[in-house]
Amino acid sequence: MATTTASPVVTLRSCKNSAWGSVIRLRPRPWRRTFCRRQRLVLKAGANSSRRHKAATGDRLETTPSGVAAGTGEEGEAIRRLQNGPDVRGVALEGETGRPVDITPLAVEVIAESFGEWLRVELQLDGGEVRVSVGRDPRLSGPRLSAALFAGLARAGCSVFDMGLATTPACFMSTILPRFSYDASIMMTASHLPYTRNGLKFFTKRGGLTSGEVEGICDRAAWKYVARKMALGGGGVRGTPPVVMRVDVMSAYAQHLRDIIKERVAHPTHYDTPLKGFKVIVNAGNGCAGFFTWDVLEKLGADTMGSLHLEPDGRFPNHMPNPEDPTAMSLTRGAVLDHGADLGVVFDTDVDRSGVVDATGAAINGDRLIALISAIALDEHPGTAIVTDARTSDGLTRFIEARGGRHCLYRVGYRNVIDKGVQLNADGVETHVMMETSGHGALKENYFLDDGAYVAVKIIIEMVRMRLGGLEGSVGSLIMDLEEPAESVLLRMNILGEPKYAKQRGIQAVETFKNYIQVQQLTLFTILYITTT
Repeated sequence: MATTTASPVVTLRSCKNSAWGSVIRLRPRPWRRTFCRRQRLVLKAGANSSRRHKAATGDRLETTPSGVAAGTGEEGEAIRRLQNGPDVRGVALEGETGRPVDITPLAVEVIAESFGEWLRVELQLDGGEVRVSVGRDPRLSGPRLSAALFAGLARAGCSVFDMGLATTPACFMSTILPRFSYDASIMMTASHLPYTRNGLKFFTKRGGLTSGEVEGICDRAAWKYVARKMALGGGGVRGTPPVVMRVDVMSAYAQHLRDIIKERVAHPTHYDTPLKGFKVIVNAGNGCAGFFTWDVLEKLGADTMGSLHLEPDGRFPNHMPNPEDPTAMSLTRGAVLDHGADLGVVFDTDVDRSGVVDATGAAINGDRLIALISAIALDEHPGTAIVTDARTSDGLTRFIEARGGRHCLYRVGYRNVIDKGVQLNADGVETHVMMETSGHGALKENYFLDDGAYVAVKIIIEMVRMRLGGLEGSVGSLIMDLEEPAESVLLRMNILGEPKYAKQRGIQAVETFKNYIQVQQLTLFTILYITTT
């Protein structure tokens, strides 16, 4: 799959080596030979028209048997192809033309077992207890694959805690919240992808795993997968099913969000119900975000009448839960206007992304959402750096700089953007916001976690503060001077043929297109940034 984005020419600020260099125009970077399923090419149209880092070589799982990569053959490659950057994703149910089911119970079991073994090495635990929580979204394949996930973790000697229906941010927070404080967590989700897909996201107390760490886990899982298929290593946990303890992390996570709103609003007359008198529409898209309506907003006094698609439904019958989805934004806009709401919030399936609609019906996602969060952050932390992916516009750069901020544009990919912010802070560059145009938004104050609910909480707090301060207008008034791109188009192209050749075909296509532009056969475009993820 190839992704192409076109928007007006932009002058970028260098983020190289964590130093704030001179203003530069980025040239094509050397073509990288490590890549995953999607190739990204970011173009800028001509006139008139960015956790903790580890060296890639140090992220591999040292306990992988020697010769695994060369000895597992095509069946082992089927496991490796499930890796999608720092996540694992695949087809879990029949129904996609030309895409067979590849994230099977056995695949999930061996990946989970390999993750458990990796944890023991990472945490330097020989015989001690390793506690892992597991959450999932409402996809139809979830219960069956969860059983395999539990089995794999148990096989690795981990104690398993089942969160049930949960959100990705809550999974990470289960490693932080005092009542739980698990060693690690896994979220089973495929985010905004079709209901036939599923996947895994991995967390430790330090945050999400890196792509290199997941690659090492998948390498070891490939060996296990082949061994089990050949009946050399047994087939799953023997004897009785694993002991799994059911836990309610979501209630504690919702209380955590409520406490943040109450403390930071500090309403002078009704502290415990700071949202009294506000109408907020939530569009959960039949994903995991219904809790935000019932357990956060309503308990704080908000009127949520008119909210959409709150009940979980793994078929996603109304639209894909995605703040970039035009249908999701349009339906939310209609509900906001019909009910005279102060705000509408759109979440993706696992709630690590969000977008909003203000009281006027204006959609705030992409550059507009980054601008809004940047305006709030710069008011709280003057001069802070803002890290975004390279697809953002020149207008956003001017918006941030006009408020005294510094805009660091970095590589496409939410993990790249977050990791860059972590690195900048480690290097002494104050960086409070890391956001990608897709809606992944992480804040330094929130463990560098991309949390759509937390982003919504920040906006809601600002909305209440504006009213308490006697300011007129909706939250959208904070970005009235943001210059919109003249044109912005995102193209996604399927790569045909056998899956094992998809990466090579994708890189060849983008390389050919890059060369075509460089020899000035397409003079309307200049390549400012190119990367593979």
